Amino acid sequence: MMTDTTTDDHAAIEAQRRKAAVQARRLKTLDSIFELRAFIALGVLIVIFSLMSGSFLTTDNMITMTKHVAINAVLALGMLLVILKGGIDLSVGSSVGLSGVIAGELLKGVHIGSFVAYPQVWAVVILCMAMGTLVGLVNGFLVTRMNVAPFIATLGMMYVARGAALLISDGTTFPNLAGDPRTHNTGFGWIGSGRPLGLPVAVWIMIVLAAVVAVVLRSTPYGRWLYATGGNERAAELTGVPVQRVKMTVYMISGACAALSGIIIASELTSAAPQAGESFELNAIAAVVIGGAALTGGRGNVRGTLVGAFVIGFLADGLVIVGVSTFWQTFIKGAVIIVAVILDQSQQRFKKRGVAASAAAVTVEPAGDEPVRVASKA
Repeated sequence: MMTDTTTDDHAAIEAQRRKAAVQARRLKTLDSIFELRAFIALGVLIVIFSLMSGSFLTTDNMITMTKHVAINAVLALGMLLVILKGGIDLSVGSSVGLSGVIAGELLKGVHIGSFVAYPQVWAVVILCMAMGTLVGLVNGFLVTRMNVAPFIATLGMMYVARGAALLISDGTTFPNLAGDPRTHNTGFGWIGSGRPLGLPVAVWIMIVLAAVVAVVLRSTPYGRWLYATGGNERAAELTGVPVQRVKMTVYMISGACAALSGIIIASELTSAAPQAGESFELNAIAAVVIGGAALTGGRGNVRGTLVGAFVIGFLADGLVIVGVSTFWQTFIKGAVIIVAVILDQSQQRFKKRGVAASAAAVTVEPAGDEPVRVASKA
């Protein structure tokens, strides 16, 4: 009798283990699908817009769209670092506009007494990026030293940087930034129009920057510090991570990336308007979130961010190509951000359920006895 009861118990245990293992595999499959959501979304967009417009998949159009994507991707890579830390940077769009305005102010000539100095293009680029880094430094100071919430600190700097752009330009656009051969400051337009090896300069900048950020995140102590700070700031601090320094530098890098995006835009248009970059911070945040990063910090990668930037870029350009109203474009972009956040939260819930199911596949409790641990085959 005892043997029959024991056999029944073990059969019940095995049935429970198999059921839990099947559930764990299903949840793991769903998690894998969630991980690929950005790639799936990009593929769906390409198929839909290709069916709606014969010009969408042409070589020239793909290169043009990738060039547009590159501008947002450069911005998003800087935003990725801030979000990995668990922060947010709302000032990047204004830094884009301020960078272009400063480039325009420098290229038209700097009056020094009775002389007019015309900086070389490389000097203009360095000065603009220094400005972006300075904006990031102020953001970092407010967050780390003054303990201002990142949302409030960067929101304030968003208005400060936009106001500075309007003051410098008097609210007007700087035209004809191609330079003048007589002043030896030509070449600025090449950044936006040059195509070395058949690809726009902006795309090469995106590729190089993405490679650098990926290496930093994967293979350097700074990358490990960043993930640790975003995952659990207090624990990271207790293990010796220079948390305050990490916070400061991510905002500085984000500001520099924003300035670089502003330079690319001004060069492409050979003009600079103080309104440039409006709402670009939302595009950058959307790209990072669609790419799988957690707004709470500690999770995200370069690959996902790049794919997210392509999703946002192809969506925007595709809607223009098929003739969708700009009002609907804004609506759809907002909906995409909301869906991306919902999917991310759903993925985290599935992961928790998957962990629980995996544990159930290993440990089961027959009625009236102590827990029995069974080796899982899943």
